[in-house]
Amino acid sequence: MADPCNRKLIVEVGSARNLMPKDGQGTASAYVIVDFDGQRRRTKTKFRDLNPQWDEKLEFLVHDPDSMASEILELNIYNDKKTGRRSTFLGKVKISGSGFVKSGSETLVYYPLEKRSVFSQIKGEMGLKVYYVDEDPPASDTAAPTEEKSETPATEEKPAAKEEEKKDEEKKEEEKTEAATKEEKPPENANPAETPAAEAPPPSQPVSSPLIVHTDNAKQQKEKEVATKRQDSSVNDLEIRSLSNDRNRSAYDLVHRMPFLYVRVLKAKRTNEEAGSSVYAKLVIGTHSIRTKSVTDKDWDQVFAFDKEGLNSTALEISVWVEKKAADTNTSTDTSLGTVSFDLQEVPKRVPPDSPLAPQWYTLEGPPEESTGTDVMVAVWIGTQADEAFQEAWQSDSGGLIPETRAKVYLSPKLWYLRLTVIQTQDLQLASAPEPKVRAHELYVRAQLGAQIFKTARSSISSISSSSSTNPTWNEDLIFIAAEPFEPFLVITVEDVSSGQSVGHAKVHVPSIDRRTDDRTEPRSRWFNLMGDEKRPYTGRIHISVCLEGGYHVQDEAAHLTSDVRAAAKQLSKPPIGLLEVGIRGATNLLPVKTTDGTRGTTDAYVVAKYGRKWIRTRTILDRFNPRWNEQYTWDVYDPCTVLTIGVFDNGRYKHDEAGKPGRDARIGKLRIRLSTLDTNRAYLNSYSLVVLQPGGAKKMGEIELAVRLSCSSWVSLLQAYTSPLLPRMHYVRPLGPARQDILRQTAMRIVTARLARSEPPMGQEVVQYMLDSDMHVWSMRRSKANWFRVVGCLTRVAALARWLDEIRTWVHPSTTILVHVLLVAIVLCPHLILPTLFMYAFFIVILRFRNRQRTPASMDPRLSYVDAVGLDELDEEFDGFPTTRSADQIRMRYERLRALAGRAQSLLGDVAAQGERVEALLNWRDPRATGIFVVFCLFASLVFYVVPFKAFLLGSGFFYLRHPRFRDDMPSVPMNFFRRLPSHSDQIL
Repeated sequence: MADPCNRKLIVEVGSARNLMPKDGQGTASAYVIVDFDGQRRRTKTKFRDLNPQWDEKLEFLVHDPDSMASEILELNIYNDKKTGRRSTFLGKVKISGSGFVKSGSETLVYYPLEKRSVFSQIKGEMGLKVYYVDEDPPASDTAAPTEEKSETPATEEKPAAKEEEKKDEEKKEEEKTEAATKEEKPPENANPAETPAAEAPPPSQPVSSPLIVHTDNAKQQKEKEVATKRQDSSVNDLEIRSLSNDRNRSAYDLVHRMPFLYVRVLKAKRTNEEAGSSVYAKLVIGTHSIRTKSVTDKDWDQVFAFDKEGLNSTALEISVWVEKKAADTNTSTDTSLGTVSFDLQEVPKRVPPDSPLAPQWYTLEGPPEESTGTDVMVAVWIGTQADEAFQEAWQSDSGGLIPETRAKVYLSPKLWYLRLTVIQTQDLQLASAPEPKVRAHELYVRAQLGAQIFKTARSSISSISSSSSTNPTWNEDLIFIAAEPFEPFLVITVEDVSSGQSVGHAKVHVPSIDRRTDDRTEPRSRWFNLMGDEKRPYTGRIHISVCLEGGYHVQDEAAHLTSDVRAAAKQLSKPPIGLLEVGIRGATNLLPVKTTDGTRGTTDAYVVAKYGRKWIRTRTILDRFNPRWNEQYTWDVYDPCTVLTIGVFDNGRYKHDEAGKPGRDARIGKLRIRLSTLDTNRAYLNSYSLVVLQPGGAKKMGEIELAVRLSCSSWVSLLQAYTSPLLPRMHYVRPLGPARQDILRQTAMRIVTARLARSEPPMGQEVVQYMLDSDMHVWSMRRSKANWFRVVGCLTRVAALARWLDEIRTWVHPSTTILVHVLLVAIVLCPHLILPTLFMYAFFIVILRFRNRQRTPASMDPRLSYVDAVGLDELDEEFDGFPTTRSADQIRMRYERLRALAGRAQSLLGDVAAQGERVEALLNWRDPRATGIFVVFCLFASLVFYVVPFKAFLLGSGFFYLRHPRFRDDMPSVPMNFFRRLPSHSDQIL
């Protein structure tokens, strides 16, 4: 019996733009063939139109909703051969199932047409809406297949002629698609996944066949076709693995397997039980002792995980106790019902994906004179951290069931740009002016979304009386950050600066705002009534346009440290190109961060890793300086030029002060790994130093051991990522200004910090800010020096080249100078060899440096960060917050130091500007004599170069530059003297 399918995929084929003319007459007659999950649909033909408009809705049956993300929707556009000489290929679009959205979130997206092979001549784009609809299964879903089976013989005998007609139509369609494939054949070494599905239509599925309910045999045949389809669509093992729901269990090959003793205590059974008594179980292993919760119905269902390496006994004892409270003294007297003992050497071992161990009843043994008749249901086994019971178990190395010490996975909120365009207002009812004189009103619009407030510029309007109608116009964009789930309302208020009062306000429901993915679709504008107080229910109306921009990537990290570059709209996301696996093995030689009881130093360390929207936090290992986590996590990789950030912290939140407030997590160290520096399909196992910057200087806190692997199944997809833009298209067609981007980035950081702080258990604000480098825009003398020396380091090669040229021209090494003379003659006489020689030289130099490449991923560099050569006062200035808490004398000293540094930078900027102004003055006759000399020189130079061959000029100039020092003068040259005498604007500055 076939399972009822209640999901449909809807593809709305809109229009195509700028198609390639391929009918031999400068136009094309296009139609679209859509393939999904073994089903095929075809649109109508639009005759002789390079910008065809179909507006057709095609429906597909989703046979397995769970595996929809691994399916591929493919659209192929062909030129109808009935209107031209032959049927030709016009382009294709492939959309991964992971980009499908639910009905209600769809939007029109224009996809660029892809080539079928490197020899295809394709251009244009296709506008589509793709979404799925979940429908309730019919009430008679169980009887429908049976009825269809009984009616099948009768229905197959009657329309025999119709079936023959359908077969003829299938043959015609196959001939059409075969003609299209013969027109452009892919190369022999082409990837089979690049071959469109339209080239091999399934004979059992007509082009215009309706959706049907499959019988058992039909379903088996369909599953075979789906399997073949997936194989042809190049759905590899990596993609299937990336879509797995339980990846943590799939492979723990980057970390060590840690043995844990698992004890699952379910319930107890007693023959002579007492009503109303609380019962609990106690587990004892050597010095380890733990008890379950007290219940009255004797059902605990709790799992305990003991670190096997920390056990100091070979026997496990489980006892059941009855807790009785005395009414008069409010004390409890516990009575043991018996004990059952397990030899740990006889405990079975379990390794996932083995099924969980079934619990068994064990009879408790009590004193000989007492027979309690109590049984307990227990399961005991030895497993690893890969066991599915580990995450929810009481953990001996993490403090038991403390929520703040458990391993968790967090997701950053999905961020959108919300663009509000304030156009104009009408019929404003302004408040009465405080003065009777006629004056101008200054109005502006203030918009608020949550804690974000932005204002438009002021618009001045004349007003004769308070009841006059005014129509100020702004046409100004205000951009907000909207995080899912959205704030309920965007509040728009018109303010009157003159009177200091609000004219009126309007509310926009944010979840119902239109979404767009590009700049081709203009958002609709709407009029909203402005509401005042109770006395003024209507104060005018405002004309605005508001939309959620899905074509941008909302940056919540520094631009050079980004870990995700995908657009906000799901429709624009592409399939992942790889998989990032990180094994957090352990740390060594950690320094104590806090004290216990004021005497002994301790560290409760855990690790946070962030890549994309996914944050992971390992479990906290309590009171160990060499913790071993051995946890492995995975991320999907969409762009190789991204950065993984890993931070180590000391957990201070699981302890609360006297007021009940949690403590703060202390920094232990941080490192970043750029994925583009990793070789694919290679595991890196390295230890990285943990260095934290403190007011007293940089301090090494220990080392962390990591295993990192970047897996990629397709080199083509990986290399193609290097040729595509780093950010989505909207960042280039409608760019945001640098100042606005910086403001929005800081706003996004605050939103992410607030959302993660509201998780359960919360991720501390100090942790998120440290991981996102939210203080990078704050002034720091150390960072300024570090960046200055980075610039100097980049210019070192240029300085070395300048020194080498000076040594040649001064004949320090005569043999080298003679060789340069010979090279100069060869270049002038054979200029066509210049570029081949340069590129061949660069080729050999880079190839020779391959053996000296860095073998391990780079981490934080204290020397490059300039932490060892910075003063304590400069570090104290960097850690000082806003507003400052330092004394006035200290602030004055820092201000004077900053003034001195800014003065040197000011002089440097003035010198650079003066050079450009001198060149401009040479052409603008600011110095008439200097410009006159230059004009005469240009006249004679034109005559000389008309007579003298250019090769002779090059040889003469080169020999003059390389002349012997005895023919040189120690004074500056004439052109240099002439240039330095040109005027600049420096003498005009006050």
